[in-house]
Amino acid sequence: MKEILSKLFEQQVLSRSEAKNILGQISEGGFNDYQVASFLSVFKMRSITVDELSGFRDCLKERCIRIDLNDFDIIDLCGTGGDGKDTFNISTLASFVVAGAGYKVAKHGNYGVSSVCGSSNVLESLGYNFTSDPDKLKEQLDNSNITFLHAPLFHPAMKEVADIRKNLGVSTFFNMLGPMVNPSFPSNQLVGVFSLKLQRYYKYIYETSDISYNIVHSLDGYDEISLTSQAKIIRPDKEYLFDPKSQFELKVKQEDILGGNTIEEAKNIFKTIINGNGTKKQNAVVCSNAALAIQCFDHQKTFDEAYDEAHNSLIKKRALNSLTKLIS
Repeated sequence: MKEILSKLFEQQVLSRSEAKNILGQISEGGFNDYQVASFLSVFKMRSITVDELSGFRDCLKERCIRIDLNDFDIIDLCGTGGDGKDTFNISTLASFVVAGAGYKVAKHGNYGVSSVCGSSNVLESLGYNFTSDPDKLKEQLDNSNITFLHAPLFHPAMKEVADIRKNLGVSTFFNMLGPMVNPSFPSNQLVGVFSLKLQRYYKYIYETSDISYNIVHSLDGYDEISLTSQAKIIRPDKEYLFDPKSQFELKVKQEDILGGNTIEEAKNIFKTIINGNGTKKQNAVVCSNAALAIQCFDHQKTFDEAYDEAHNSLIKKRALNSLTKLIS
């Protein structure tokens, strides 16, 4: 690690194989906490490269506990986090909306690191029991159209850094990797990223895959469609700007989509929205993200068509029904 740190401190970069190998050694407990914290901190002080990100991804994919859900045409809705915006659990709510609309969702998530309440926190608080049992996961998909893949159960390589990440309390390159390493390897993905540079990196990596994707970044910094500004969307066949003003007669501000200060508050916001009692602005944000996910199954479907499906799922409580079935 001393040689790697010296190299990084001198502003040099890692090759794809070096990145893969060093993360593999970290996952095997090969270094002390101070060395690992220093390694993670380097990538907060300088930009990560495509090769470094790809190498880290290679390591986690190789070492993850794969779950075979090939009997289902599944999608994951997952953001990188790290945008510092403290929103409510938008992608998790959108996941249930997509499930309520009749699509199969394998949501990948974890506890919050740089945020108060991650997807794992909110689902756990609602009574969901994490599992890695393939039969249970498939049964959940059959019954509720959605299952949840709690990252620590499928990524033992991340166990060595879990406490370090928590104590650092800031986003690290592991946040960048989250959407890329869903252990069910879904063929459809809605990915939210916190910067235009990272969005471009995702494009470079995903365009060589067989994944049908929408990669999203709101230009004011959100890793999802926030409706607070225009958003850049990259999909396999084109790139474009999504303009909220052309879609909605409402003005969304940051305070309209804030989450709670505690897990309990975040849970209550989640329950309010999924029960159909969210504000027009909250509902619009959730349904917009769900619509982009639905488009991943058919990019010929217009946004308005996909949005109508999502809105009906939420307002007619089909999304709530998916949650109720999943928890039970």
